[in-house]
Amino acid sequence: MKNSQRTTTRLNNKTALSAAMLGVSALLIAGCGAAPEDSAGSDESAEATAASIDYTGCIVSDQGGFDDESFNQSSYEGITAAQENLGIEVRQAESQAETDFGPNVNSMVTEGCDMIVTVGFLLSATTGEAAEANPDTNFAIVDDNQIELPNVKPIIYDTAQAAFLAGYTAAGTTETGTVATYGGIQIPTVTIFMDGFADGVAYYNEQKDADVQLLGWDKEAQTGTFTGDFESLANGKTNTENFINEGADIIMPVAGPVGAGTIEAVEEANADGADAKVIWVDSDGFLTVNAGNEFILTSVMKLMGEAVEEVINTDVEDNFDNTPYVGTLENGGVALAPFHDQEDAVSEELMAELEEIEAGIISGDIVVESEASPQQ
Repeated sequence: MKNSQRTTTRLNNKTALSAAMLGVSALLIAGCGAAPEDSAGSDESAEATAASIDYTGCIVSDQGGFDDESFNQSSYEGITAAQENLGIEVRQAESQAETDFGPNVNSMVTEGCDMIVTVGFLLSATTGEAAEANPDTNFAIVDDNQIELPNVKPIIYDTAQAAFLAGYTAAGTTETGTVATYGGIQIPTVTIFMDGFADGVAYYNEQKDADVQLLGWDKEAQTGTFTGDFESLANGKTNTENFINEGADIIMPVAGPVGAGTIEAVEEANADGADAKVIWVDSDGFLTVNAGNEFILTSVMKLMGEAVEEVINTDVEDNFDNTPYVGTLENGGVALAPFHDQEDAVSEELMAELEEIEAGIISGDIVVESEASPQQ
């Protein structure tokens, strides 16, 4: 991307973020088709290792499916990367509704999977029941830390940290003085983004003696705008149109594929002379969104693919444990994406401030708090 090198040199933890983005790009390539075939020039020892592995990794999606351009897709790319790099066998079950969760997880159990990765907070109860009934099968669950069983590995993220940077960025680039966010379902893995975003806007106002307004979320009251699902693009579009009509020019949807409705609304508004932008979540939307990615200012990333691959690799090596993996700014598990086509909207001064803020969060000098943040 034309500005990824320039952007990452201005953010703190430059090497980690650059590596993370390269990892995301590699995983996207791996996830776009069938399992890769061995090339004629493959290293013989690598081929031997892959051929010797008798291991099946399985994954069950949330209702958004594996092509949601968000957390399901990123997690799926992690297991396909493990397939490519370790030579494991992979099986998957895609959920279209919550009623699919139980049958899909049970189908993976009957397939004899060595590890079953379930994606999303909504799969918590199903995962816990299956893990308790099948103690010899290891499980990992993305975005949930409620299950306390020896065979369940939580993969969780303190996304409030990266969302704080996104909120500060939005406040520092808005032309109207109003920004907005909304969620899909009001659950902790959604509100943690909204809390961090709200705090980032508030911090900008404090530092700059500004008065940028935030629509869609009241952190103190824990009330705001939600579509009620992770499916209705129409609801996402309507929410965004309402925000734009109220003066917002930067909107952060925290609703998985519903965010595509936000992009559609922004495209239409901009065609009519507006200058609205989107902040994506979970993955780098500029790389994963199929259309309208030129309007994405940045993204609040959870490097889920890398975490899934790491957890599977640990299990392959017979080193599984149930200690939660917690992604933070410090360990590169969460990050603010490069600005890509929107780099000109972010001043040199703001870039430097973001670098300082990230360093402050990592050092603990700037405390980012959310009721939904994982305990560390």
